[in-house]
Amino acid sequence: MSAVPFPLAVGAVAIDLDGTMLDTIEDLCNAVNHTLAALHLPKLELDLVRTFVGKGISNLVERSLRAALGAEPDKKLVAQAMPVYEANYARVNGDTATIYPGVHEGLEALIRAGLRLACVTNKSARFTAPLLERVGFARYFPVVVCGDTLPQKKPDPMPLTYAARCLGVSPAQMLMIGDSINDAQAARAAGCPVFCVTYGYNEGRDVRTLDVDAIVPSIAAAAALVRKLDP
Repeated sequence: MSAVPFPLAVGAVAIDLDGTMLDTIEDLCNAVNHTLAALHLPKLELDLVRTFVGKGISNLVERSLRAALGAEPDKKLVAQAMPVYEANYARVNGDTATIYPGVHEGLEALIRAGLRLACVTNKSARFTAPLLERVGFARYFPVVVCGDTLPQKKPDPMPLTYAARCLGVSPAQMLMIGDSINDAQAARAAGCPVFCVTYGYNEGRDVRTLDVDAIVPSIAAAAALVRKLDP
């Protein structure tokens, strides 16, 4: 971890969705297993599917197929599975999603501090917007950048540089809060400071191995480490 001064002065905050604000793994796993069943393939355990989350739907589907087959899936099967998964996930999106402790309090604290927020996720827009509405978070985020908003998704820096531009700050003035290596790498490449939460998915890796500026137990704890940049 780098030695940044706290409280960290920032002009805006970008926050990841799955694994950072919401625990959506049951919905994701249910959609995966409904898809595998439709393709006459064996179901996967939730803890395994958890390690596939983070780089978007196509990566999740491809890795799930590989695990179920025990071999590399051909492109035709991946193409066949994608619309099946999307239809299944659309049916269950948000059904079992839960808000992590400290998220509501953290978002409110960041807003009270005068910070503008962006949700930057690798989830597709067609699933992100309904989910944010369903859990009551849409009002917090004037800017939402999804996995298909731009040509690249995290860990590419493009979503963060775009979010910073939309929020009217430089990347160096925008904190990224996430749960995974995708968030850490995207932030470092964009030039953003970055915090990671202790929970979440991170493709089965320990967040303590990541190059981040702080590891926090909650969004509320993250909010306590920042202040609004002086005008």
